[in-house]
Amino acid sequence: MLDKLEAIEERYKQIEQQLSDPNLLSDIKLFAKLNKEYKELGKIHRAHMEYKNLTSNIQSAKDILYKEKDEELRDMARVEIETLTPQLEKLDEDIRLLLVPKDPEDDKDVVVEIRAGTGGDEASLFAGELFNMYLRYCETKGWKTELLDHSEGTMGGFKEVVFEIHGEKVYGTMKYESGVHRVQRVPATETQGRVHTSAASVIVMPEADELDVEIKESDLRKDTFCSGGKGGQSVNTTKSAVRITHIPTGLVVQCQDERSQIKNMDKAMNVLRTRMYEMQMEKRRSADEAKRKTLVAGGDRSEKIRTYNFPQSRITDHRIGYTAHNLQTFMEGNIQDLLDALQLAENTERLKEGYSAAV
Repeated sequence: MLDKLEAIEERYKQIEQQLSDPNLLSDIKLFAKLNKEYKELGKIHRAHMEYKNLTSNIQSAKDILYKEKDEELRDMARVEIETLTPQLEKLDEDIRLLLVPKDPEDDKDVVVEIRAGTGGDEASLFAGELFNMYLRYCETKGWKTELLDHSEGTMGGFKEVVFEIHGEKVYGTMKYESGVHRVQRVPATETQGRVHTSAASVIVMPEADELDVEIKESDLRKDTFCSGGKGGQSVNTTKSAVRITHIPTGLVVQCQDERSQIKNMDKAMNVLRTRMYEMQMEKRRSADEAKRKTLVAGGDRSEKIRTYNFPQSRITDHRIGYTAHNLQTFMEGNIQDLLDALQLAENTERLKEGYSAAV
């Protein structure tokens, strides 16, 4: 661990020197990349400095204990060792976690897509409940959400809903939600009280910016159309909704939740960049399939990750064997305990990978 810390310290100083070079500002992409790395390494640098300081103080106290004959000084040294040793042990654990390989996308905002799956109207209702669950969770985190596009179900909820989340380390928290969410309950339309199983899929994508993905204007086809659904007087009368097709990949995105065509165009372009970036990330994941399977947040997007059993008020996350019986509060946005458990499981896997690589 100490060798790794020294190597990081050297890299930290190297980047610090590069960032002080005014010529670097001519390369905005490199500047942004180095600045981000510098901030991340800064956390380890500060922890390393504290670790060295604690180690030095403990060693000084031990020297006094072994060499000093004055009993009062020896007692003071014992107290200092007893006080500082637990601090050093705790810091050692914190540093090991800091050294766990990070997902470079963790700091990004996200675009979330929720789609009703098997189950017809019941699936649409469940998709709407998942959407509301995430909105409430975001409120507790102080994150900002922004609706991009939606298609309502015939009995409520959504056939599809797309929205952005802006805040601190959003992708690092929300990436565990990608996958198929299954619900088991008696639908409102069920007359014989039978439990039905429905599903909705959730995709959480790190939001891409212009530095992440380069899109040629000549590769785009842009269409405008009248907004549909509930809204103000401008709905169905002005062509404020937009649809963008990326011709080389066939990706199609649309946005109609703003009255301004320009704002809808900006949002649609952002979603397009994010989907293209996600395609690039998927290729990188597929290049290391064995590693990908060990990580909680890196599984197949079509995999069933969680079951919401309403009759038993039970939530089960199938990736880590997590089960709780607080479904009502969970659906109200109290999902942090599960997200913490998922993050712990992934960090444990990454630590194992790190140890295996070191052997």
